[in-house]
Amino acid sequence: MEFAFTEEQAMIADTVRGFFAENATSERTRDAMAQDGIDRALWSAFCAAMGLSGIGLSEEYGGSGLGMVEFAIVAEAAGARVAALPMLGLATAGRAIAAGGSAEQRGEWLPQLVSGEAIAAWADGATVCYAEGRLKGEARFVPHGAIANMLIVHAADDAWLIRADSPGVCAAAHTTMDQTRPLATVTFDDAAAEPLADPASAIAAAQAGGWLCLAAEALGGAQACLDRTVEYARERVQFGRPIGSFQAYKHRLADMMIEIEQARSAVYWAACAVDEESDEELVALHAAKCFCADAFFKCAGDMIQLHGGIAFTWEHDAHLLFKRARSIQSMLGDGEYHREQIARNLLDEAA
Repeated sequence: MEFAFTEEQAMIADTVRGFFAENATSERTRDAMAQDGIDRALWSAFCAAMGLSGIGLSEEYGGSGLGMVEFAIVAEAAGARVAALPMLGLATAGRAIAAGGSAEQRGEWLPQLVSGEAIAAWADGATVCYAEGRLKGEARFVPHGAIANMLIVHAADDAWLIRADSPGVCAAAHTTMDQTRPLATVTFDDAAAEPLADPASAIAAAQAGGWLCLAAEALGGAQACLDRTVEYARERVQFGRPIGSFQAYKHRLADMMIEIEQARSAVYWAACAVDEESDEELVALHAAKCFCADAFFKCAGDMIQLHGGIAFTWEHDAHLLFKRARSIQSMLGDGEYHREQIARNLLDEAA
């Protein structure tokens, strides 16, 4: 596959990189971490001023009508700055409603999600029982589950929409490694639940959006690790010369670059496959999620080592990237799970 951005996509990439560089500063991210994990001013600008929350959603509900390539561009730029935003909810729960919600559910919730008035959460792999419009059970490790206005609960082949303020819904926030994406356990005690009209389509859309969002964020984060390390290598002097001039240091940077370029190919292969409804879509998505997560984690670890002692302090931004990388590795399926899915898919085709 030969892939290059169109002029419009290149313009979107330049715009979002500038937006996040100016607004998603380390100071603001750390302030958000000390509160509920969301930079509210950044989220408002992201949704209302920039209109980025509607990328990948239909114009009928306030979206831009663009595809997953454009969404990946935005997620990559956000990941490079470790932006404290609930983008994952848009990519999962938002796409689930758009693909499998009823007309009433789409009409009520999608405009609120696009405008930023509401925050959505995807409760994946929940352990629940459903009867007569009521849900009992729990969902663990739900991103932004304690502050979401609405949840899409996924269990086996079913999915339900639950309003967070409904009686019987209780969310307990956790102290997590990546405080820019806080997790929660949400319990349901006879909570009112609205079944989605087409749960199969909703689940498929949410999984594709979630895996691609995390893969693109990981790509952006890995590139940020390399860029910041190269900058440091030019500034730091040892034995009368910049440390970036030493051969061993250059080799580590080259290894990081190779990982990142492969990750970039994986992300945009997956995004194109989703937009084109390709037969390769599932393999591409699984490959992007596991490869990009591992590449980010490697680059984040290398960044800490190549910065030396300074990067071992919490005040250094290397830790924001490292913790986000570790979080992405385990979220929505770890690398072992995704590699197993790739193997099963390929073996099924061969059979």
